Amino acid sequence: MEHEATARLAFFFGILVLVALGELLSPRRVLTMSRPIRWFSNLGVVAVGALAVRLLFPFIGVHVALAAQEQGWGLLNVVDLPEWLEVLIGVLVLDLVVYLQHVMFHTVPLIWRLHMMHHADMDIDVTTGLRFHPIEILISMVIKMTAIAALGPTVFTVILFEIILNGTAMFNHGNLKLPLKLDKYLRLLVVTPDQHRVHHSVTIRETNSNFGFNFPWWDRIFGTYRAQPVMGHEKMTIGLAQFREPRKNNLLHMLLMPFTDKAGSYSIDGHGADPERIVR
Repeated sequence: MEHEATARLAFFFGILVLVALGELLSPRRVLTMSRPIRWFSNLGVVAVGALAVRLLFPFIGVHVALAAQEQGWGLLNVVDLPEWLEVLIGVLVLDLVVYLQHVMFHTVPLIWRLHMMHHADMDIDVTTGLRFHPIEILISMVIKMTAIAALGPTVFTVILFEIILNGTAMFNHGNLKLPLKLDKYLRLLVVTPDQHRVHHSVTIRETNSNFGFNFPWWDRIFGTYRAQPVMGHEKMTIGLAQFREPRKNNLLHMLLMPFTDKAGSYSIDGHGADPERIVR
């Protein structure tokens, strides 16, 4: 518990640097925007979101897990299971919650307006995995804390899950060119960059697929898995049809986007639709 912040920061910066180096050495796509401009805006959103969480939610997931253990809340504090099994169940259930939450963010039009800031990025790289509207982050925290209180995982489980989630989000948003054979087998265990990149396609039926962040199994189980983009990874268009101007990817516009811009037809009620149906 006392080393939680140090461990999370170490993993965060370590994975950020590794993925960024991989993008420089072996990029999957040619970027369309200036990297410094995008990184300033995307990492600026991270700073604003972190500040909002610390100010409004001092009782983050770890503290909820600690309270659950002390008070006996949650299913895992009622049943007697081996510690390794409790950790496994905790990580899997929390990951399922994140998958269902992601689907919900594409389903509820009001929340989609917040989530579309993540999808409006016209390129996709390691910083896209950190680009979420501060209000969306706060909603995610409420859902996560509720799930932790109901499930009752250990503090170690919550810290482990947070590190895995943060790391895989940066990895699977990375502009990384992995060998096709490696990607084929790796995506049986974890969401790969090629798998998640489909989710950032401008084509609606591809945007509303591949919702998983950590583990790839939920998309296959619930029928939202799509193996490859129709246009291929090099030629596909990243982003949303209504956001094709680089100036809209500055920090101020990104923060105001849910309140000032059109939502388009990307919420999941447009699942399977063709691009021509998009409201511009």
